[in-house]
Amino acid sequence: MKQYFFAAVLCTFSLIGFAQPDRWQQRANYKMDVELDVNTNRFQGTQKIDYYNNSPDTLTKVYYHLFLNAFQPGSMMDVRSRTIEDPDGRVKDRISKLSPDEIGYEKVISLKQNGKPVKHQTVGTILEVTLNKPIMPKSKVTLSMEFEGQVPVQIRRTGRDNKEGVRYSMSQWYPKLAEYDYEGWHPDPYVGREFYGIWGDFDVKLTLDAKYMVAATGYLQNAEQVGHGYEGIKKGKPKDGKLTWHFVAPEVHDFTFAADPDYQHKIVKMDDGPELHFYWKKDQGIDDVWNKLPAYLEQAIKYTNKRVGKYPYKVYNVVQGGDGGMEYGMLTLITGKRNLNSLVGVTVHEMLHSWFQFVLATNESLYAWMDEGFNSYIGNEIEAHVNGKENAHGGSYNSYFYVVKRGIEEPLSTHADHFERNAAYSIASYSKGAVFLHQLSYIMGQETFDKAFRRYYEEWKFKHPNVNDFMRIMEKESGLQLQWYKQYFVYSTKTVDYGVKNTFTEGDTTYITLERVGQMPMPTEVKVTLDNGDETTYYMPLRLMRGGKEKEIEGNWVQLSDWPWTHPTYTIAVPTKGTKLKRVEVDPTHKVADIDRSNNILEVSYVVEEGAGL
Repeated sequence: MKQYFFAAVLCTFSLIGFAQPDRWQQRANYKMDVELDVNTNRFQGTQKIDYYNNSPDTLTKVYYHLFLNAFQPGSMMDVRSRTIEDPDGRVKDRISKLSPDEIGYEKVISLKQNGKPVKHQTVGTILEVTLNKPIMPKSKVTLSMEFEGQVPVQIRRTGRDNKEGVRYSMSQWYPKLAEYDYEGWHPDPYVGREFYGIWGDFDVKLTLDAKYMVAATGYLQNAEQVGHGYEGIKKGKPKDGKLTWHFVAPEVHDFTFAADPDYQHKIVKMDDGPELHFYWKKDQGIDDVWNKLPAYLEQAIKYTNKRVGKYPYKVYNVVQGGDGGMEYGMLTLITGKRNLNSLVGVTVHEMLHSWFQFVLATNESLYAWMDEGFNSYIGNEIEAHVNGKENAHGGSYNSYFYVVKRGIEEPLSTHADHFERNAAYSIASYSKGAVFLHQLSYIMGQETFDKAFRRYYEEWKFKHPNVNDFMRIMEKESGLQLQWYKQYFVYSTKTVDYGVKNTFTEGDTTYITLERVGQMPMPTEVKVTLDNGDETTYYMPLRLMRGGKEKEIEGNWVQLSDWPWTHPTYTIAVPTKGTKLKRVEVDPTHKVADIDRSNNILEVSYVVEEGAGL
């Protein structure tokens, strides 16, 4: 009996040891009470955070982001924009020209740990806090703050009085606790790129002029009082001409709102999906396109729910505001004076971030391509699905080829803030990130890839996955070794280029020699066409894969022995008895990011000698 018990315990321990660990996550539950003065564009508020240290580490410091401090002359964002070779057109030198009443700022009036003041200092966009007592592993602390701020003129992502006249686009506006994960703290200065946050529950009360309508992250708790979304119900009695809007948002890592006195509001209830809310300004001549938008958004959400996984929240808001398009929890800010195609395109793109940035939520600063690129990949498919396009990802490939040919490509592993050029960052994150997935679907096989992609979402939602977590799911589902692909396509700028080197015939066999011209190896497919019309696709797995994909094309398909990455050439023996070679094409599906397709095709022509056959 004792031996049996010991064996059972050992078996259980082994199963636990080899199971995927549930990576620990810090948690920050916010309660905020904020009042915004629409005359001075200043706000003041209180904040209480219940912070749960779920890590195995003892924390002696914490850090907050003070994003609005970036909008001051001489800030890191300002100097970066004025010194980078290709600055964002929305920023350029505008921050350097802001007057005192146009800048943004956040000031911490007081900060306490469990009721006792703590030392802190503001360094640019980061608040550095030295704790009175360390936060022990698996413990909780309460951080209480009084703060004030000024909303800057709209320049990038957040601000007031944007180019379309929206009064307030309040994103990245409050003192926000920085994330601490298995890599440590992430107190990245704000220079205009990506962001990263801690999941938690938000309970936020916003008080401002009663004339304003507010759209925000989360679920409105006092709709009847503020007269929001209820036909024929008047607003509650304002106090001093102001109303308080109360929102609750569970399991999010950010809180955003927009406010304007001229917003109109439309609600669409999906049968099997979130309640959709649309806010846009009256009397701008855009009612027609905004009224058509819900039907397209419904299609996109249904497609993504099936293609990736279920959207987990009950509400999604599309709000006119901001400086282009920017995603936040349960809400996107977009400029609204657009034609229908543009409005649908930007809305769908920002909506997709709900899956990749707000549910999976990789660290965008380190893995921007795992948000923007994955987003672009599914967005390309949605566009093709809606418009009946066949080549969904052609635009992403062409953009990638553009930076390669210009010689300005930087590795996907580059920190988002540290790319030398905005163009290199944008194309790497959006386009090469999408190419990464589409090319991986070629390596694994589309059906296997699709199944693995859904598994990735289900297993890693709300866990901040990184590239290794993603690749392990792909390997488990496909049974292939894929780390080589990550090393080449993420950590280097080596490129793919395969071609047809030569052919020759001996007896009943034609030999086709292929060559790897580029530095990055790939499994290879070659379609061979004979002059009698017969076609065969030959498939050569890469030896590094330790296997190959299943057949996924129509017609004759032959898997050959694998191609070692050390070998620059590979020769195929094609039976050609009674026929002749007509055409050879490397990568007939065009899924490989081959930077030079001029050597991919060989057309064979045969000249009949004069007098032959007479």
